[in-house]
Amino acid sequence: MHARPLHPDPTVAPLPHATRQQANGTPAPASAASSALVLGTTAPRATVPYQTARTIASQVAKQREELLKTTPGMDRASEEQRCLEWINEAVALWSDAQAMAPQEDEALRRAVYDLLFRAGRLQPYLDDERVEDIIIQGPDEVWLDYGDGKRHRVGPIADSEEELLELLRELARGSGHSERTISTASPTLALSLQDGSRLQAITGLGPMTYAVIRRHRVAHAGLDDLVQLGTIDSVLREFLGACVRAEKNVMIAGKQKAGKTTLLRAMLREFDPECRFATIQTEDELFAHANGYHRQVVSLVGRESNGEKDAAGRGAGEVTLLDLMHPALRMSLDRIVVGEVRGPEVVAMMQALTNGSGGNLCTIHARRAGIVFDRIAELYALAQENLSEQLAYRQTANGLDFVVFVDMTDETQIGGRRHRYVSHVLELTGIGENGRPATNEIFSPGTEFGELRAVPRMDPGCIDDLRRVGFDSSLLQQPYGAWSAPLALKVGVRR
Repeated sequence: MHARPLHPDPTVAPLPHATRQQANGTPAPASAASSALVLGTTAPRATVPYQTARTIASQVAKQREELLKTTPGMDRASEEQRCLEWINEAVALWSDAQAMAPQEDEALRRAVYDLLFRAGRLQPYLDDERVEDIIIQGPDEVWLDYGDGKRHRVGPIADSEEELLELLRELARGSGHSERTISTASPTLALSLQDGSRLQAITGLGPMTYAVIRRHRVAHAGLDDLVQLGTIDSVLREFLGACVRAEKNVMIAGKQKAGKTTLLRAMLREFDPECRFATIQTEDELFAHANGYHRQVVSLVGRESNGEKDAAGRGAGEVTLLDLMHPALRMSLDRIVVGEVRGPEVVAMMQALTNGSGGNLCTIHARRAGIVFDRIAELYALAQENLSEQLAYRQTANGLDFVVFVDMTDETQIGGRRHRYVSHVLELTGIGENGRPATNEIFSPGTEFGELRAVPRMDPGCIDDLRRVGFDSSLLQQPYGAWSAPLALKVGVRR
């Protein structure tokens, strides 16, 4: 299964993005017993008979198997084109027998193609740009989280647990992670799909198989795009761009789903296209090696174990981010980017920050800006060496230049929306009281005038470094930043 667009075929009309809808255009709930998916957003609704789609897909799969036996060197595009012809023929025969409407023909062709080459019944939700999360609770309970914070139940994506597990295995194979699978022996699966969505699944540890697919709705945004989205203003945009150009080490922190990875991808666009850097991730969510902008990217992705243990008790075949860090440092890199620091690799990351050149970026989970350094210390304690809190604080103070905190205010429960924004930029200035890193608040919320988003507070100690790469330091003298009005909230900020 490959999440790619259909190859053009004059006999196949373009198919609309698929989503289950009511007559008023809002996503509709579906009963758990439903075996059909409603397709179409503006065209008349068409119900796909999935038993028929599976029958046709099985027939075409056999034809494809024979084709590949007789023509083993056939390229993928020609293979898919031939299969589309067979799909058209089979659907036409079924349509004549059942007197189907044209939009029903189109929906059935799409469903068969998705079963053969993409993500089956899951594909329409991956195609829907409004969807932020796909939540799977067994084969017949699927929920969609939309970017506006609304959640709706839709139809099943499989008819049994085993069919759901096979779908997840196919997604792993189609995404290029051939070593990753899911079974009772290997009950968890984490990977990035071909469209960049992140999948996490668990089976055999509860009454059913659970999975969540996190879609990257803003996958290719730059800092200018984040200004348009209201995540940052133009002042902070210029400041962050200058930090990257001045080769400052920056850690992006924040809550889950606040937009850390989106901001990290945007800051990567500030690298020179010829900059040679490595991205080190558990699943590829940065797409730097394939974004058409950077030319010298070493993209390294960790590998899960095959479920067995070696003599040292470690998962056989496992490659952790810590394992990747050391060889990466020998790849003649200008910078290193760690998608998310979540374990012992924080030690190697901090060593790279203190010993190597500047301009490195990483992200970390933290609920509040004030606890970022405690989170780093916790990860140090998880390292096999059981490193001390003082060492964590010292290496953090010596290695990091700035911490950028991304926050989210969710007012969807009272009819509002989710607001994602940068709230703080902290400059590290050395060791302070009790051995903790000392900081200056360069940007922080303007709560005194009702603003949760970051506004300028003071010049950083490294302001001359930023001036040397073209930053206009007078921008930091604007007490309200470039915000024309405070963040529009239903519940106001306490002043």
